[in-house]
Amino acid sequence: MNDISENEQLSVDTAADDLTADEGGDGKNLVADGTLYLVGTPIGNLSDISPRALKVLTECSFIAAEDTRVTAKLCARYGIRRPMIQYHEHNKRDAGERIAERLAAGESCALVTDAGMPGISDPGADMVKLFCERGLPVTCVPGPCAALTALVLSGLPTDRFVFEGFLTSDSAVKRRRRIDELASETRTLILYEAPHRLAATLKQLFEGFGDRRIALCRELTKLNEEVMRTTLSEAVSHFGELQPRGEFVLVIEGCPEKPNELTSLPVTEHVRRYMDGGMSKNDAMKAAARDRGVSKSVIYRELLDSGEK
Repeated sequence: MNDISENEQLSVDTAADDLTADEGGDGKNLVADGTLYLVGTPIGNLSDISPRALKVLTECSFIAAEDTRVTAKLCARYGIRRPMIQYHEHNKRDAGERIAERLAAGESCALVTDAGMPGISDPGADMVKLFCERGLPVTCVPGPCAALTALVLSGLPTDRFVFEGFLTSDSAVKRRRRIDELASETRTLILYEAPHRLAATLKQLFEGFGDRRIALCRELTKLNEEVMRTTLSEAVSHFGELQPRGEFVLVIEGCPEKPNELTSLPVTEHVRRYMDGGMSKNDAMKAAARDRGVSKSVIYRELLDSGEK
């Protein structure tokens, strides 16, 4: 049942009229045949859909959705009735080929993920790659993105940041290695994480990064939106006792800029300089870890890898 209010329907119709009027200009708001539209959809609050997104979803030949049940709720909300097919991680090869064939024959397609921008931590990126290789038209209808929403709410620096998405879950060794690689990243870091892995991930980040500021964001734009601004050590303690719910966006402070010339040296030499100055090896490792903005365990592992004991 369509539960869109009368005022919202008027707003949608007015927006569509405005977009139609714009078509006399550069034609960017036309829904063109043979084109793939990457359509950003709300990450929580359904009112965050844009007028252009509604127009494309309403006028395209069909919609390719990660989960048609999720997208059906959005379409029902705004009275959109278009054919839908599934395009997700497990069928992306075959479904992508079929979609490409249909668009080559003149149809248009709106590609959506369950929430946010298609192509960001979802198989939409593979679809874009396929279309670029085939020389088929692709365009984007921008919309909400959980990573950027969390970033601007985090209270951490936004001028320089890096999006890592989900950390690899292939193996514990690969995961630890990637965390070690990210430990020296000076830009604000954005990660996605599932609730059942959150506690373990926070512990691994604390061990690899040392103690830094972090914002843990969930239910963004929804009624129960939560942004927890704390430190990694406090987050480890908090979620060691509390069962997390919902997917999280983690925004983590970058590694402090290198404070002295010792950080340009290999780790073994860095530690050796402190020991030559009279420190014990344990204190030298702690000092080197502080200089580099990482935990002592990272320094210890690098010393082991280099043959130092």
